[in-house]
Parts: sequence; structure tokens; C-alpha cells
Amino acid sequence: MTGAGQAERARPQPVVVSWSGGKDSTLMLERLLHDEHVVVRALLTTVSTVYDRVSIHGVRRSILRAQAASLGLPLYEVALGAHSSNDDYEAAFTRGLRTLEAAYPDTRVMAFGDLFLEDVRAYREALLARLGWRGVYPLWGEDTAALARTFVRRGYVATLTCVDTQQLDGAFTGRRYDDALLDALPAAVDPCGERGEFHSCVTDGPLFAQPIAVVPGERVLRDERFQYCDLVELGPERSGSAASGA
Repeated sequence: MTGAGQAERARPQPVVVSWSGGKDSTLMLERLLHDEHVVVRALLTTVSTVYDRVSIHGVRRSILRAQAASLGLPLYEVALGAHSSNDDYEAAFTRGLRTLEAAYPDTRVMAFGDLFLEDVRAYREALLARLGWRGVYPLWGEDTAALARTFVRRGYVATLTCVDTQQLDGAFTGRRYDDALLDALPAAVDPCGERGEFHSCVTDGPLFAQPIAVVPGERVLRDERFQYCDLVELGPERSGSAASGA
């Protein structure tokens, strides 16, 4: 191999992270950041412009942006309406990737936090291939119970923001994702919520330069199925009071 070929092979692979703001995205990002063969360029998140929140997870965009700032990574948002069709999603996703291509001409790889759902991965692969990209899945096939405990052991702080009440009691919404919660989950529920049982928002941990102070707010049931808990970001003054226990 020539010197130029060796240099090309040694160059880290630029990657964009599909970022939901939840625990699996966080563990996936941590894995990538610790990989010397990878350089993370940016985060890409799907958001609802109607609700001004992260799609599906229901987290406020202000918290999403606070996450990106604390992680020290650029954030790109893919805007969707309240009830977007699959065609709407793919069109918006395409626009998002074209924006990324303009910003990072050397990048055509996106990382996902998927764990074991083959149909979801196949859909992503087909969509990315049509757009000239490819996907990577750093956590794929790993034991989800072990991943869940690793997340807690690493010192991350996360809150359940959405629960599918057809799979899990809505009372879990708003609870901290910790050992006590994992111990309380029914056996049929995946510890990482990979089948959509629940979604989370991470607000602190080893990757974050500073914690994001939040408190649970209003709880809302949507579509007679999905129980949401609104996380409310605290300002500096209230954040200090919360930290001191006042």
C-alpha cells in the first residue's frame, strides 16, 4: 500500500449521529466518541414544528438545543408537521441530508442507536442507500439488559418522557431511568424500550459539559395511548435552588 493509501485508511471516518436525546443515542454517541477511527461531525434530530418538540419523545426543542450545547456538537433539525406521512418524513429527511452534505462534503455515514429491530434497520438502510449514504449501528445486537445497567452505572441521568400505555403503565412516565425503574419493569418490557415501550431524555452524564436542570411538568395522554411528561428546563436561578435542595 502506498503512503497516500495508508494515510487515507488511517483517516477517521466522519459520521453524523441520528440524535433523539435519549439513552440509546447517548450510549451510541459515547461509543463513537471513544472510537479513534471515527470523528463525529454533528447531530441530526427530527422535530415537530407544530409542538416545538422532538418527534415521538415529546422533549422541548430548548432542551434538545441545551443537550447539543453541553455535548459541544453542531445540531441540525429536520422539521416535520404534526401529522406527517411517511412521504413527508422522507422528503424532510432528504432535505436534512442535503444540508449536511453541503456543510460536510466528506460525510456520507449516519449512526443510529438501534438495537435489534431488523425491519427498522432495513428501512433505514434502503432510505440511506437511495440518498447515497450508509448507516452504522454501534450498539446493534448487544444485550439490552446489560446496556441499560451500563447506562445507569456510567452516571447518566435520564427521565422517561413518553410511555406507550398499551405496553407499559403510564405511571412510569416522568420517572428517572435508574436501577429502581429497571427493577420495576415488567418482564415483557425491553429494558431499553426498543419496541417503543417508552422514550427518554438524558440531561446529565459523562459526555455533558454541564447538566441540564429540568423538572417534570404537565402530563398529557395523546391518541388515547401515549402518556407524555413535559420536562421543564429551569433557569439559572431556579437551577441553583433545585441543586441546593431549596
